[in-house]
Amino acid sequence: VQLQASGGGLVQAGGSLRLSCAASGRTNSMIVMGWFRQAPGKEREFVAAISWRGGSTYYDMYANSVKGRFTPVGNNARNAVYLQMNSLKPEDTAVYYCAAAPKVNARSKDEYDYWGQGTQVTVSS
Repeated sequence: VQLQASGGGLVQAGGSLRLSCAASGRTNSMIVMGWFRQAPGKEREFVAAISWRGGSTYYDMYANSVKGRFTPVGNNARNAVYLQMNSLKPEDTAVYYCAAAPKVNARSKDEYDYWGQGTQVTVSS
């Protein structure tokens, strides 16, 4: 599975961004596709993810810090996943990574087998 993230940029606090992740390869073997972020000097942390059951998207998972503001979106073909980010805050500034996991309820970075390159999101106050 190959993942390619894009869509980062500079935005003012309160603004919105939409990150994209293009997936290719054996994506049908992946059950969860998610987003992580890593700020300077901090550990990479889970942000949000979407899972599939059968041929359709099934449920979403969120970190408490982004619930109500961020929404993961995926298509049934499992070749793209997006992260809609609204009401951005300066503390959302980080490099954002998309990743794919072959297991349900994957929230730990150790559960994800495939990673895309990061895309920088900077939120100014």
